[in-house]
Amino acid sequence: MKAVIMAGGEGTRLRPLTVNQPKPMLPMMNRPMAEHIVALLRAHGFDEIVVTVGFLANTIRTYFGDGSEFGVRIIYATEATPLGTAGSVLNARDELNERFLVVSGDVLTDIDLTELVKYHESSGAVATLALKAMENPLEFGIVITDEDGRVERFLEKPTWGQVFSDTINTGIYVLEPEVLDHIPVGVASDFSGEVFPAMLEQSMPLFGWVTDRYWEDVGTLDAYLRVHEEALDQKVHVDFDAFSLRPGVWVGEGAEIDPTASIVAPALIGANCRIGPGVHLGPYCVLGSNVRVRDGADLQRCVAQDNCYI
Repeated sequence: MKAVIMAGGEGTRLRPLTVNQPKPMLPMMNRPMAEHIVALLRAHGFDEIVVTVGFLANTIRTYFGDGSEFGVRIIYATEATPLGTAGSVLNARDELNERFLVVSGDVLTDIDLTELVKYHESSGAVATLALKAMENPLEFGIVITDEDGRVERFLEKPTWGQVFSDTINTGIYVLEPEVLDHIPVGVASDFSGEVFPAMLEQSMPLFGWVTDRYWEDVGTLDAYLRVHEEALDQKVHVDFDAFSLRPGVWVGEGAEIDPTASIVAPALIGANCRIGPGVHLGPYCVLGSNVRVRDGADLQRCVAQDNCYI
């Protein structure tokens, strides 16, 4: 079974961080977000992956190549212009002639994809949407299902007065190839805003599967910092290249920490960092590779990406 990672769009909500790289390539615990998605897919047996690319596509291609270094096979479908979530998947139609999974490249999650696929198979759905209850559903599309899990209604980014459920659409889907027949060719279209509601009007079997696993759409600066904090608190399972110096403090290969520096857990220090005398790293600091923190610096709850000099 193949998987599609949607990594094509430039995105808008995190634009200050995406001028020089696509959002799925932003480092998360010192690995690109999309790499965490690839690792999740591989762990659940998805070893053939189609990546839809558009904005700075070569950055993604250069990093992942054919996927062999990551234990998978990757091919690419390029968007000349942004096509939306559904349009970008349709653009990869030649590779999608059997049941497949769709996931965004700019989320952090450890959702049980194996259970999602099992539910889809048992329900007889043409499309199964992974759903999650959220305290604040206003930034997301809300989905309501009946007691059997069949989707009854969609509402995109409601106001509080319109909220009829706290169950949101995570953007992770298991789809039968016939869904592609319902996506308009050559124009931008989205699954949740257009394609799925149209299919629902035709009484096609769309089902929702609710997960209690971690899921976060990394669409704002606040969310970007928050997912680092929650990863350090181990609320989500992610792998990163570092060893445990002591409980809650992870250090990458080649890092040098002055004996007079203080590091408060939880924290992650990347490879080849240099932490000078008297430095204080407060909790929830994440340093990328080759970061230099000079004498007496005091950092609190920050993410410093590769090659910073502080």
